[in-house]
Amino acid sequence: MKRMRLGSAAAIAAGTLAATGLAFAPTAAAVTPQTATISATCSLIGSGVATLTATQTGTAATITVSSTEITTPIGLGEDSVAATLTLVKASGGTTVFSGTENPAIPAGGGVTVGPLTGTVAPGDSLEAFGGSLQLSVLGIPITCTASAAQSPSPFVFE
Repeated sequence: MKRMRLGSAAAIAAGTLAATGLAFAPTAAAVTPQTATISATCSLIGSGVATLTATQTGTAATITVSSTEITTPIGLGEDSVAATLTLVKASGGTTVFSGTENPAIPAGGGVTVGPLTGTVAPGDSLEAFGGSLQLSVLGIPITCTASAAQSPSPFVFE
């Protein structure tokens, strides 16, 4: 009888540990793909390939835009660039991501902004081509546009 209770207690403990492990396991990324690239042209700062990295938690989403080919002619301090990224919805309309986060960027360094925050709905399919990235650097407006569809595909949010 004692063995049966000990075996039952061990099984319950193992089940509890397994359930607790599942509760604390990291959640899967809800957006696919998580990264995409675009060829972009930006007024004043040139053109080149940029990478967009997306994350999602429920209806909250972030996108970070970075490029080693699109560079700044002057050094920029941390969190000194205001950015608004407008992506085109496959179903019509646009979704806007914005923020003022960026690392310190040395003169001649590649541009990185984000994470830029926005709100998405389940099933949203968002594409950079047809949208824009508006930057404000020291009060100077800079507009970036994609010259073709993002690769490998638009972002699809769950």
